[in-house]
Amino acid sequence: MRASKETVVSIEYTLKDEKGTVLDTSVGQEPMEYLHGASNIIPGLEQGVEGLKAGESKSVVVPAALGYGEYSDKLIQRVPLDRFGANKVEIGMRFHAETNLGMRVLVIRHVDDKEAVLDGNHELAGKTLYFDVKVVAVRAAELTELAHGHPHQAGGCCGGGGAKSGGCGCSDTESSEGGCCSSEEKTEKSSGGCGNGGCGCSH
Repeated sequence: MRASKETVVSIEYTLKDEKGTVLDTSVGQEPMEYLHGASNIIPGLEQGVEGLKAGESKSVVVPAALGYGEYSDKLIQRVPLDRFGANKVEIGMRFHAETNLGMRVLVIRHVDDKEAVLDGNHELAGKTLYFDVKVVAVRAAELTELAHGHPHQAGGCCGGGGAKSGGCGCSDTESSEGGCCSSEEKTEKSSGGCGNGGCGCSH
């Protein structure tokens, strides 16, 4: 069986940047599972895996447009410090907030005496991604998996052990300390829900 729509695909992957620096990897962990055709992972990675069968490997180059999108200045905003109440505001802090582009994970990039600069771009936005992928297994998806839009497995969904940093391949969930199972919109961890792990999950 080959990776195609309505199959559950289990992969091992290593993600690198244009300099060859490893950003994320599932090596040494359980393979990451996703439901092919359900937007669980970024489009470019899914397209690269399409048609592969268990045991096959491939190097996949994913342009920004098929990864985490181009970097957008529209996702940068300045917020007065008094909006944070008594909370201490520090560079690198992350939190979820509703924006004109929907729910996003915002990161504090700069803080001065009066305001904080928040960035809603994914940390890999605007970057070309380089994946080394090996397909470990491919199986037909169960009806409940098709209905829910993600694979079911021990430990939750979306990864089965994905990796730790935001690289990966995810398309719509929290990355970095939240993994990449997509672009940073989900908060549940791989120990029970979708959205964590390095991988490539998005939903």
